[in-house]
Amino acid sequence: MSSYESLDIGTDVRRDIYQYIDHHGEVRPSAVAEEVGADPEEFRHHVSVLKRDDYIEELDDGRLRVKMKCGEAEEHETGGLEYVIRPAGQQDVSSILGVVREIAEEQVYLVAESVAEQLEYERVARRRSASETHVFFVATVEDDVVGWCQVEIPRMAKLSHTAELTLGVLVEYRRYSIGAHLLQRGMEWAASQDCRRVYCSLPETNHLAVSFLQENGWRIEAVRSGHFDIDGEAVDEVMVAADLD
Repeated sequence: MSSYESLDIGTDVRRDIYQYIDHHGEVRPSAVAEEVGADPEEFRHHVSVLKRDDYIEELDDGRLRVKMKCGEAEEHETGGLEYVIRPAGQQDVSSILGVVREIAEEQVYLVAESVAEQLEYERVARRRSASETHVFFVATVEDDVVGWCQVEIPRMAKLSHTAELTLGVLVEYRRYSIGAHLLQRGMEWAASQDCRRVYCSLPETNHLAVSFLQENGWRIEAVRSGHFDIDGEAVDEVMVAADLD
């Protein structure tokens, strides 16, 4: 069964419309209508219902996207540097991918490599299906993406209270509390989705990331000996987590 079939959306056509938007990010209504083969009047009706039920929203330029309450842009200034923390849009996908790859190459960050592979395949900044929800937040300096935070929530009932959080900031911007603000934004959003805990899995060799999370109130919950094979060496996996108030 498709992960979309359990969504309480209604008709098959309406579900097809939602699925197309969920897979493609921010799209023109004409592209969606052509894909699902709905006549104009029927299509407008289904879009209106999906908007009414908070499944999708219409942007100022007329494009449609999955609706998730991610908050607004927040302006910050630290050490003379001005930057913005905001929800990512479809226009940010390529920039996020570039930052993720640069950080993954700079240090052993296996989760970042996984994020890059997923983003390269899907090319979608936010998703809300019956099986998972994920959203990106970005940090920008003069509109250039310099850091990201992804929060992914499984929709399986027994796991929906948890969220996996990953983040990274380009090395030249790590002196300005950008990572801490991204972390806070991601954790606040997870809490707003009724999550009770956030977690991340890291190789023991990524001391910088483990220390950063501990400094921000996360704890080491477990260590799996020799879980990773990195360059022919067995490396422990460190599992870190934090509770959400």
